[in-house]
Amino acid sequence: MVAPPPAQLTHVGLYVEDMDRMVGFYTGLLGLLVVDQGEFLGRRLTFLSRRADEHHQLVLASGRKVPEGEFALLSQLSFRLEDDDLTSLRWFHEKALELGVAGLEGRNHGNSWSIYFLDPEGNRLELYTATPWYVAQPWRVPLDLTESDQVIRERTKALIEETAIWSPVQTWRAGLAERLRTAAVGE
Repeated sequence: MVAPPPAQLTHVGLYVEDMDRMVGFYTGLLGLLVVDQGEFLGRRLTFLSRRADEHHQLVLASGRKVPEGEFALLSQLSFRLEDDDLTSLRWFHEKALELGVAGLEGRNHGNSWSIYFLDPEGNRLELYTATPWYVAQPWRVPLDLTESDQVIRERTKALIEETAIWSPVQTWRAGLAERLRTAAVGE
């Protein structure tokens, strides 16, 4: 099997009903900037980014229509923070509360500490920071961000040692790199 060329997720597109509200939410929560906007094929488009080397990380398009009884099929948008950065995770938790989000929940996945919530149109967002451990998924327990960083780290380590298949993340990454190398050369 020939490995596909390298590809990384760089942006996500969402159909929206209220463009101004959604732009305000994402600029307010994540500090994204409107890079470009305009009309294309009858749709209003807004491109947002927080990186100078990415034209857009999120594009919002008008015209979201979901027939009655059907569901939008977006699972979630995930935004990774710096590794082991509970301070930033707490900042986003507070900002999300300030913006009045629905369904805010903290989750400890062992390999990450996350918050999940819904944007104004019901799309699920995750903001997370990686831990120093690989933990076989699915695995999760509630995350209480009122606890200190030290308590969260110690509790996570104790829980994964007791209940999970885990390893230091560097060990897991080395194993995955080998698996990818092997798959690339067709062994």
